[in-house]
Amino acid sequence: MASPSTSSNVKLMLLLPILVSYLIVATVGNLNQNFDITWGDGRANILNNGELLTLKLDKASGSGFQSKNEYLFGKIDMQLKLVPGNSAGTVTAYYLSSKGSTWDEIDFEFLGNLSGDPYILHTNVFSQGKGNREQQFYLWFDPTADFHTYSILWNPQRIIVQSYIFKLLFRYSVDGTPIREFKNSESIGVPFPKNQPMKIYSSLWNADDWATRGGLVKTDWSQAPFTASYRNFKADACTWSSGASSCSSTTPSPSNNSSSWLSQELDSASQERLKWVQKNYMIYNYCSDTKRFPQGLPPECSA
Repeated sequence: MASPSTSSNVKLMLLLPILVSYLIVATVGNLNQNFDITWGDGRANILNNGELLTLKLDKASGSGFQSKNEYLFGKIDMQLKLVPGNSAGTVTAYYLSSKGSTWDEIDFEFLGNLSGDPYILHTNVFSQGKGNREQQFYLWFDPTADFHTYSILWNPQRIIVQSYIFKLLFRYSVDGTPIREFKNSESIGVPFPKNQPMKIYSSLWNADDWATRGGLVKTDWSQAPFTASYRNFKADACTWSSGASSCSSTTPSPSNNSSSWLSQELDSASQERLKWVQKNYMIYNYCSDTKRFPQGLPPECSA
């Protein structure tokens, strides 16, 4: 599960073989076919013939699900509608993670708040079991009024997160707007998520000991049950099964639009949108926290 601690456009030069061929799996649609409910004792449900998935949280328990497939690189989209109203104390986590003590992980965590106050989007990247790479943002829209697309683009060069957000390229994005890019800095000794396949996980749970104003605002259980909703899952990705990828290394570069994410980077317009988000909506960046890192900022911060 994602850690509850509160916690650029540069081409990445990777010396690993690029997994590219065209057994890339494009998964769309039916949530029954792509996900398993894993906990919650009836609080999680897949509805409307697989078109909608809901998670609920009450005082007794939260709920969660995970993907049937494991992925090693891909562009993964999901539409979410978050808990409305007074969501203080609640956390909706949506993330990719591998297993084991030296796991890799790419996190979205949506921290609830009092009615009228903005949600906080908390992001983190773990590689070989090490995280502490938090960036936090206010969202520039109401994520509870309608569904919005949250994306992770993860390729052998970067992770980009979009809302429509992460960039290995690891890129995070929201509704097509990049909010974070995490570059491969292996050349200066920073591990990068590239070898461990990851499943998709999501959960809705109570974290009122830390989630809202450092735990000062507690969950108002009179508002329960709290509900988060999911739809329109899409994964253009390399799946992993029986120790092998659905992609091969026989093709040196992508050759069609559906696999363009394998070499995608931020163009100049996307770089400008990323700067806009980080200037106007970023509220915490570990790369600026000199008090937290008195001996010097992590090396990837200057890469």
